[in-house]
Amino acid sequence: MSDLREHAEDIHEQFADHLDIEVDDVESRLSNLVDEYRVPVDEARRSVTNHYLDEAGLERDALGGGGGGGGSELIAVGDIDEDEAWHTVEAKLVDLWEPRSESIAQVGLLGDESGTIKFVKWAASDLQELEEGAVYRLGNVVTDEYEGRFSVKLNSTTTVEELDEDIEVGDDAEEIEGALVDIQSGSGLIKRCPEEDCTRVLQNGRCNEHGEVEGEFDLRIKGVIDDGLDAHEVIFDQEATENVADITLDEAQEMAMDALDTEVVADEISDTLLGTYYRVSGPVFGRYVLADEVEELAGPTDVEETLIKARSI
Repeated sequence: MSDLREHAEDIHEQFADHLDIEVDDVESRLSNLVDEYRVPVDEARRSVTNHYLDEAGLERDALGGGGGGGGSELIAVGDIDEDEAWHTVEAKLVDLWEPRSESIAQVGLLGDESGTIKFVKWAASDLQELEEGAVYRLGNVVTDEYEGRFSVKLNSTTTVEELDEDIEVGDDAEEIEGALVDIQSGSGLIKRCPEEDCTRVLQNGRCNEHGEVEGEFDLRIKGVIDDGLDAHEVIFDQEATENVADITLDEAQEMAMDALDTEVVADEISDTLLGTYYRVSGPVFGRYVLADEVEELAGPTDVEETLIKARSI
């Protein structure tokens, strides 16, 4: 008899007096978690037990001994430092962006007082739609690690509970060094909504929240810095843009008026800065590093030079 079958029979015996379930059904749930989602057997047993507890409307104590122990441990997102660990998090959904795969239903950023972490919700999980700005208790999420960066994945065993509270999300500080390889659309001379507490960038003179408004000029760079391993999206605010591009907001406006085109500012910035090496540090918000401190470097770092040489061999 397989281990999964033994676990299934144990769980079936616990719930035989409370639910009309078959051993095969229990084993199928266990197999799905272990074989498809690579959940450790003990965690799979705990998850399936919790499912039947909810279905039967029972507290764990009603089962007596056994049952695979308690639910996954509540942890701050900033304390996640282990791959393939199962946890519960209470966090605010601070950002969503477009999934790059049909297998992913939602992808974005969760945050609590300790910092932020990327999350992925699989389409196959059939979980409810999560809303930006809401706070959730997410049970049974599994951690993932890629090149030292952790994320959490929501799967079919994850429980979702929206909480009637707010969370002050802490900043993650990050420092990157590399070449500025791209100036993205939306850089240069832009206009923002003038309404109080609204900083949205206008699109064709319109704010998504307040409609047609007379915008206020601002200067920024949405760039990509390549450190030799990863490409990092970085936002330079007006002050940082003026410093690195050696141009003021007034000068940018005059340039645009002379050319009758605001795009000339972004083109000038691109011509001046692309290929320049920088050390940038600042908080992470969404998928962007916000450039608080910027230092121009003489050239590639030792690590980057090693990577360049390796690529040329």
